[in-house]
Amino acid sequence: MDIQGAVSDAARIPHEFRRPYRRRRSVDAWRALTIAGFWLGLAATLLPWWWNTPAGFLRDPATSLTAAGRITGLVAGYALLVQVLLMSRVAWLDRWLGARDLLHWHRDLGAFVVAAVVAHAAFIVLGYAKLERVGPAREIVRLLTVDKYTGMLGAFAATGILVALVLLALPALRRRMSYEVWHLLHLTSYLVLVLSVGHQFAVGQEMSAPGFSRTCSLALWCAVAAAVLWGRMIAPVRMNLRHRFRVRSVVAEGPDMVSVYIGGERLAQLPVRAGQFCRWRFLDRRNWWQAHPFSMSAAPNDEWLRLTVKVVGDHTAGLRRLRPGTRVFVEGPSGDFTADRRRQARALLIAGGSGIGPIRALLEELPPRTVVLYRARTADELVFRSELELLAEARDAQVWYVTGGRDDPGPRRAFSRRGLVELVPDLTRRDVYLCGSAGLVDATVVALRRAGVPPRQIHLDPFEF
Repeated sequence: MDIQGAVSDAARIPHEFRRPYRRRRSVDAWRALTIAGFWLGLAATLLPWWWNTPAGFLRDPATSLTAAGRITGLVAGYALLVQVLLMSRVAWLDRWLGARDLLHWHRDLGAFVVAAVVAHAAFIVLGYAKLERVGPAREIVRLLTVDKYTGMLGAFAATGILVALVLLALPALRRRMSYEVWHLLHLTSYLVLVLSVGHQFAVGQEMSAPGFSRTCSLALWCAVAAAVLWGRMIAPVRMNLRHRFRVRSVVAEGPDMVSVYIGGERLAQLPVRAGQFCRWRFLDRRNWWQAHPFSMSAAPNDEWLRLTVKVVGDHTAGLRRLRPGTRVFVEGPSGDFTADRRRQARALLIAGGSGIGPIRALLEELPPRTVVLYRARTADELVFRSELELLAEARDAQVWYVTGGRDDPGPRRAFSRRGLVELVPDLTRRDVYLCGSAGLVDATVVALRRAGVPPRQIHLDPFEF
């Protein structure tokens, strides 16, 4: 089969919009319900301490510090439980909150977990030190060596690992790491999970003794563990056994861009939308040990899936050497950068560089009269140009190419508030889908907001790293 010919033929066929944009209201409702559930769960977590604490207990600094330590410990345990759930990759959570909100929750809640854990350790050490009438350093030694505090060593180790992960997540350090190193470091969070749970059920006042609180906590942890098992193991294995993905072809799209076509069985039944991304693990000698998130660069069909990546490192460079027939293990799909998230009848698609992949795919599923704004440094770096023009002709869309350096007059004007309004006069009555480098995204969002586009109409493609 001629894959390139198939792409051209498919581009000529207008796709009907599959889901009405009013579906967004239900998504907002689920998000609001999820947020409310988070706060209700936090309140329920603190109730056992409230019930078990007699009136007048907080009579001096020692008991007050100890109580603060127990409260922050309960809060940290609950936040860690939610953090694990956010990492579970269950499909319903991705649909309810959206991939970008999940990413933001994960980052913000991670910092909150560390702050709560450090506060818990500090309050407990200071409170116990005052009760025992010793210094904080001597109290730490006592907590680590006395038998009745079994689990404290693991708790201190978990705290150290959490602090190290937060420091390594700082932008200045994260930019210096490869995706593989960053992902490997994040796997240590599972060790934190094991150590923390052991500590909670070994010495936690509300959870160490049999009772309602311990039973509810065990039930919640079992439910979250089941979600992780399903989202990260059972569902992916089930999907790959059903569809049996393999590499069909590798096509060079330019000097530093490559497309990989993936075939498989029963692809028409794959629950994936244009604009979503999957985590792809190519099971050859070089790549089997790592999975990377890439968006699809064409709307899914019953023949093949296509991902297009920019060559920026060893892994992406190695994709050029993939052989047809190589097995592929796929996890996903994920992401809410999809046509059914729009609120308006029309859309503007803005792409920069390799961000054209999901934007080109979205063009197939959005309604007629969509406008595409494609940014590249030179005309030679424009990929999918023929496909975009075929799709534009078939779907009554417009495609604008903006080339030149960052400081050239053309690009600066096109991505200003005035330039965007000149190119798209009804800009405020469109949903805007934006995918590209961080600099392009940040600057364009500012211009869109200045032009009066509401935040709820701006959709950004989330990147995991």
